[in-house]
Amino acid sequence: MFLLQILPCRGIKSLIVVCAAISIAGCASLQPGPEPPVSAAVAIPLDQDSAPVEPSPFQQQSFVDFVDATNGQVPNPVDDGFDIVVETDAVSVDRAAEIIAKHKHMSKRDREEAQVVAEIEATLLEIKRADNAWYRLQQGMQFAPVDNKRVRAQLKWYLDNPDYMQRVMERARPILPFVLDELERRNLPSEIALLPIVESAYQAFAYSPGRASGLWQIIPSTGRFLGLKQNWWYDGRRDIIESTHAAINYLDSLARQFDGDWELALASYNAGPGRIRGAIRYNKKRKRPTDFWNLTKIRKETLDYVPKMFALRELFANPEKYKLDLVPVGNQVSYEIVELDGQIDLALAADLAGITMNELYQLNPAFNRWATAPEGPHRLLLPLGKAKNFELAVSRIPANKRINWVRHRIKNGENLGQISTRYSTTIALIREVNNLRGTQIRAGKYLMVPTATRSLQSYSLSQQSRINKIQNTNRSGNKKVHIVRSGQSLWSISRSYGVSTQALAKWNGVAPIDTLRVGQKLVLWTSGTNAQKVSISQTRPSNILHALRYTVRKGDSLYLIANRFNIKMADIKRWNRIGKYLQPGQKLKLYVDITSQSG
Repeated sequence: MFLLQILPCRGIKSLIVVCAAISIAGCASLQPGPEPPVSAAVAIPLDQDSAPVEPSPFQQQSFVDFVDATNGQVPNPVDDGFDIVVETDAVSVDRAAEIIAKHKHMSKRDREEAQVVAEIEATLLEIKRADNAWYRLQQGMQFAPVDNKRVRAQLKWYLDNPDYMQRVMERARPILPFVLDELERRNLPSEIALLPIVESAYQAFAYSPGRASGLWQIIPSTGRFLGLKQNWWYDGRRDIIESTHAAINYLDSLARQFDGDWELALASYNAGPGRIRGAIRYNKKRKRPTDFWNLTKIRKETLDYVPKMFALRELFANPEKYKLDLVPVGNQVSYEIVELDGQIDLALAADLAGITMNELYQLNPAFNRWATAPEGPHRLLLPLGKAKNFELAVSRIPANKRINWVRHRIKNGENLGQISTRYSTTIALIREVNNLRGTQIRAGKYLMVPTATRSLQSYSLSQQSRINKIQNTNRSGNKKVHIVRSGQSLWSISRSYGVSTQALAKWNGVAPIDTLRVGQKLVLWTSGTNAQKVSISQTRPSNILHALRYTVRKGDSLYLIANRFNIKMADIKRWNRIGKYLQPGQKLKLYVDITSQSG
């Protein structure tokens, strides 16, 4: 009988296999010992009746080193009576079995020894699989494989981009075990854990031109429908836990709507169930098949979306076949959850947890600003092993000291909007903490304003910091800064500068259909010497912005011209090359809002 003994070591990849001289007689099976947490060793003892022998000169020598030193000539361990210690992984066990199997003096006993090594290898493989989230994903797959031209085309792209796949798997490392836990709890296909690869490449901060956000790329309206909070402080679409629950609930409901057809459910997740039902009705009227692969009245994005999922399913179901080098991902989640009873500055939280701001934001990407939301949630995800000391440290800090407070003296002409912008907070919060019923404030009075403990640049992955980084990226052309005015949109601004709406949105980290706020700063890049270009269609009265040429008259000044057309002097200077003084007869290019002009 063989004894399987589990010894501690640094990890699955540093398994230690202790092979003592092997006695095969009377052996029929390998008996497992206690289940290992992360590592294993196999000990095979000598026959109990064997007499003690003097240690061999090879005793305790690495098996691989020994084999290399002897050019593969391995003595019979039973006849020569020495122990071999193998510091190896499953690959080295393979090598050991191969060498034994190819031994030129192979005997029946040697062949039996080779079989034992093969059994050891199988045991080690199971141990490795026990802590392998990718293997767990394979075991939970429920989709039937699909092999067609569309799937093969997507599979080829993944195979042609191995670096991309490695980056995706690295990003999935902290999240995949949790997603699999949720899917298994509901007995849903584990392939759904691959959906964030298609949606966001497992990037929690992903934001699409269609205003979809987070790992699962949920648009604002769907997020509200699914119960995800979205406000100035917090966006539940990026919350790892809340968005995963919402997405899985939604996918489950879509599958039920389409009678368990996951191909149609996945298509609906991308395009919306209404569009997919419309495509099905279109096929029914023409007596065509109504399965996903025969639908035609759907956009190209959706036509490619489902094949991407099935290509990933094929790839991760057969990584050896496609030579996919799986990034090791354990089955244990890499974070702990801490529930707080009130708002906390994220810089303070990072300090108390002993981690960087970047680490904190990566696990808590839903927080837009410098603190948790005043109305919650106040839950924080922290790396494993950090929660206990963090909770102890937080308990020693009074609730009113967990964020910074400034006593602000109201100046003449100031309003709550200006004050809230200055301190990167909200009007609603200032009103709440100061018990203000309306928005009227009086110069000379004081307001208590909650604000960040550090400079806003320190909050490296807050929404504003991410936007600043995008806006400060160097691009080709001339950089311009535009301050949004009342009635303007990305479309109208892009037309006035002769750039595309899509490019303007990309330069500012927003979606083309996002609503702008008055005073918002936008950057844009123009080519050529002209600061702006206006399309012919903009001269039509139906458009808000109207381009015109103005001839400077005697007595004109920038101030008078700006007042006359309800525009800013800075804009006139930006649109034109103006010297120190205006000259009568000088031509100026102006862009005016025709809806704001009085007769």
